[in-house]
Amino acid sequence: MKALVYHGPGSRAWEEVPDANIHEPTDAVVHVDTATICGTDLHILGGDIPEVAPGRILGHEAVGTVTEVGSSVQRLAIGDRVLVSCISSCGNCRFCRDSSYGQCLGGGGWILGHLIDGTQAEYVRVPFADNSTHHVPDGVTDEQMIVLADILPTAYEVGVLNGAVRPADVVAIIGAGPIGLAAIMTAQLFSPSHIVAIDLAESRLEAARKFGADMMVNSGRDDPAAVIGELTGGLGADVVMEAVGLPQTFEQAVRLVRPGGHVANIGVHGAPATLHLEDIWIKNLTITTGLVDTYSTPTLIGLVASHRLDTTPMVTHRFGFEEFEAAYDAFANAAETGALKVLMTAAR
Repeated sequence: MKALVYHGPGSRAWEEVPDANIHEPTDAVVHVDTATICGTDLHILGGDIPEVAPGRILGHEAVGTVTEVGSSVQRLAIGDRVLVSCISSCGNCRFCRDSSYGQCLGGGGWILGHLIDGTQAEYVRVPFADNSTHHVPDGVTDEQMIVLADILPTAYEVGVLNGAVRPADVVAIIGAGPIGLAAIMTAQLFSPSHIVAIDLAESRLEAARKFGADMMVNSGRDDPAAVIGELTGGLGADVVMEAVGLPQTFEQAVRLVRPGGHVANIGVHGAPATLHLEDIWIKNLTITTGLVDTYSTPTLIGLVASHRLDTTPMVTHRFGFEEFEAAYDAFANAAETGALKVLMTAAR
């Protein structure tokens, strides 16, 4: 089979690799019908996640068709159409029993495209398949479903829920890439009074407007603190979400939040950021970090299936599997291409 293989920082290739197959009785093999690229994959290629070894197949998001199941798999059958979650769950450890699947101690957590071969391939082995896949409802397309593998539950859990968004809150979201846009989309479920999107790219700020932000701030031209201060009588935002993963944007998030407010870090960081405790110890802030647990995925699937959430505008570029290299180039140069989520589909 062919797959997108990581060969060290800055190096990747679509090439022949050994076929995916069953290793454990709880495994399934899924033919990947649709895959996508995550910002985390760019962090890997940038050398920010050294645990990823050269030779690893990248990717942790897919919708596909089950082609083989292990002897202990009970919920899946050959031919089932499934979402492959970015998080694998053993289902038995103390964290999985608490729905904290991202911290799984039994061999799960974020392993696809990280510690084991991932989904940017023609086939993928899915460990703990009963716990780590979701059936695709009738009437829901691959394009609608693929966003539920990672970015929608990540934005919802690590941003909106960790940030404790409440009705009438002023919510600021730094970064209007796919994660930031998913945060804008799901924050609206809690009826904030204002959603302020902050970014450097006008194309992404325009996307933020379409996804439901009512104030857009180009931080290269305008001062987000002044805009939010005017909106809140100088208090600061109730909730600030960091969706970029840079030291300066995390530090900006802390500056923008009001006393007693919440800073929810969603971004993947590859460098240290300074936490100015000398300034904020007195401000009663709550600062959260997190790897998505995907406990919300069934809820989000229900919202998409019932047309309460429309994820289709998230996909802006489409490629065939043989165009993986071009897809990465488009996604990595999003400021120029306007790419949000790029979709790769297998030949039918």
